[in-house]
Amino acid sequence: MTLTEKQAPPAQPPLERAPAPEDGNNPTRVIQLVVALVVITAVFIALGWGYLLLFIAILFAIVMLHEFGHFITAKRAGMKVTEYFVGFGPRLWSVKRGETEYGVKAIPAGGYVRIVGFTSTEEVAQEDEPRAYRQQPFHQRIIVASAGSAMHFLIALVLALVLVFTFGRATNNYNVAALEHWPGRTTPAALAGLRVGDTIVSVNGKSFTNPNSMTDAIKDASGRTLRLGVERDGKLIDLTATPENGKGITVDGSKLANRGYLGVDIDTATASISPVDAPYAAVDTMWQLTDQEARGVGSLFSPSGLSGLWHQLSSPKYAQTVANNPSLSPRASSIVGIANIGAQAEQAGLASTLLLLIVINIIFGILNMLPMIPLDGGHVAVATYEWIRTKKGQAYYRADITKLFPVAAVFIAILGAITLAALYLDITHPLHLTH
Repeated sequence: MTLTEKQAPPAQPPLERAPAPEDGNNPTRVIQLVVALVVITAVFIALGWGYLLLFIAILFAIVMLHEFGHFITAKRAGMKVTEYFVGFGPRLWSVKRGETEYGVKAIPAGGYVRIVGFTSTEEVAQEDEPRAYRQQPFHQRIIVASAGSAMHFLIALVLALVLVFTFGRATNNYNVAALEHWPGRTTPAALAGLRVGDTIVSVNGKSFTNPNSMTDAIKDASGRTLRLGVERDGKLIDLTATPENGKGITVDGSKLANRGYLGVDIDTATASISPVDAPYAAVDTMWQLTDQEARGVGSLFSPSGLSGLWHQLSSPKYAQTVANNPSLSPRASSIVGIANIGAQAEQAGLASTLLLLIVINIIFGILNMLPMIPLDGGHVAVATYEWIRTKKGQAYYRADITKLFPVAAVFIAILGAITLAALYLDITHPLHLTH
């Protein structure tokens, strides 16, 4: 899943006069902003999309917490921060406190913080130069540049703590949350005698070693009988089930993929955990998810990942197959896709919603640390390169980042193409979190 955050607009030359912050305090604009928010909220609620609006609001809060990470670390380092805004474009409302202007702009596409002298090419007033980002020690620049991603991982850790405290530690076993209804036929799960509340702990005598073990075992076993180890009412029993190929089967309006299915909705089983062990379990959850999502991001940007994305764009049939079975091929998610998955997670319960928010923050944190301008990781890379090139006793080396612009343009073009492809696929072939 991806969300592109825009950088702050470039600084204006000192001789030009920026729009006065007081213009944003026009009472008419404030009223228009409030009315717009009320109308948007009313429309979403009237359409039954209240949960969707809430999820979008949570995403905005996450983005602004990312920017707050940059903001607070820059302030503490003594750098000059002139703007902290939600949105881009024309000001709708703003207020100035000290040297920083806070406000809302018209285009709700994220947010930004403007730190003076964030690049070597920015023109800065002479009196502000000592407090510019580029004049600060190496360690402070690294802290400020990486603070946004650090905030994402901090949010994810807090949510992981809430998850394990509330629901316990995740295991590799699976709870049967519901039995699916297949029109005109009996599901393999029903034929096997599975019940809601059962916990599946093994297949053919083998315990599960990772969260995908059961799905992997079932999807490759169409027409073959499997022995399921099931915990029911505190007792371990054996059931036999024969997964059926999903080709030609439609469930709730969605066609199943060409692989084996049992016809169950499953949740990850959890085990109770003591308050002493909860922090360790939360960190372990974070580590596993970070490893999983880092591999996913790497796979998406690999030649095979880009080829798979093109295959989805050029073949509606394959795109629908991937939508029904996301593990087949890597696929990014736009804001539409994230909202769709969020709606499914909300219906599945609080645990699924918390898990999704943890994953979103981890992905945001990883993507923003990619070593490419204009992402935060690009600024970390530039600061590190300058530090390496600076010789002891000599003036601090300043990299000419304009040489990176052609490479950055190619990267942005690829990222933009992936984002547009994700938006198209999320609208035409939305992902289904089926099991």
